Amino acid sequence: MNIAFIGLGNMGGGMAANLVKAGHTVRAFDLAAEALEKARGNGCETFGTVREAVQGVDAVVSMLPNGAIVKSVYSADVIGQASAGALFLDCSTIDVATAREVGEAAKAAGYEMVDAPVSGGIAAANGGTLTFMVGGSDEAFARAQQVLEPMAKAVIHAGALGSGQVAKMCNNMLLAIHMIGTCEALALAEKNGLDMQKFYEISSKSTGYNWSLNDYTPAPGIGAASPADNGYQGGFASALMLKDLRLAMAAAEAAGAKVPLGQHATAIYEAFNEAGNGGKDFGAVFMTL
Repeated sequence: MNIAFIGLGNMGGGMAANLVKAGHTVRAFDLAAEALEKARGNGCETFGTVREAVQGVDAVVSMLPNGAIVKSVYSADVIGQASAGALFLDCSTIDVATAREVGEAAKAAGYEMVDAPVSGGIAAANGGTLTFMVGGSDEAFARAQQVLEPMAKAVIHAGALGSGQVAKMCNNMLLAIHMIGTCEALALAEKNGLDMQKFYEISSKSTGYNWSLNDYTPAPGIGAASPADNGYQGGFASALMLKDLRLAMAAAEAAGAKVPLGQHATAIYEAFNEAGNGGKDFGAVFMTL
């Protein structure tokens, strides 16, 4: 299959490489010369513009920073430029309204589109073990599966167009909440004389079990290996967590949903980012305790 891949950053670069490994021809574009060079090394064909990259492809995959860029790229350089009937898969994390607007514009022009945000982080993107939350019609999802599976450990149909973004924002709000709670519990244990490693051994096998504790322990030298063991470098940047939390808060306000813990988590990550920590992994919030 000929696939255009737009956006080769920390996530997109590894994702595109896994499509090549699966035997697909990948036509890649990014604004950064370094990203294009790395993509070439991974077996991608690279192009100087989005319009060139999407010529003659069966599918277009995008991994872009925000909704405004997604809307701009698709409206100006993908819709009407890609081959008739091509499938569009936007894996960016953006607001639900923009995902639906771009998808409807694609449909009106004769294309099928899904929103397919991911969970798993950079290591999963490189390893081909991402979880994709896919919004779109049954037909579009069936087509999307064969594109997404080489990059995934799970590809889940969340529902209609935009449902993938709903799932992603809810998932990451929950992730922020239990990461902060895990950090607080680890710090509280230590300050009351309980070795954090011992607390990890106990809580990771009891009702305190959660992903942030068991699989991504935010205290260095404790439990599972994570960016905490590398000075909180790599992983999922706190600035990106804040972006996702703000999307969730906007959606909660629009829907009239009550999310007091989500609001508190957002305030904590806002303060953490304002203190200059946006580039650190989101588990680095442990340092504030």
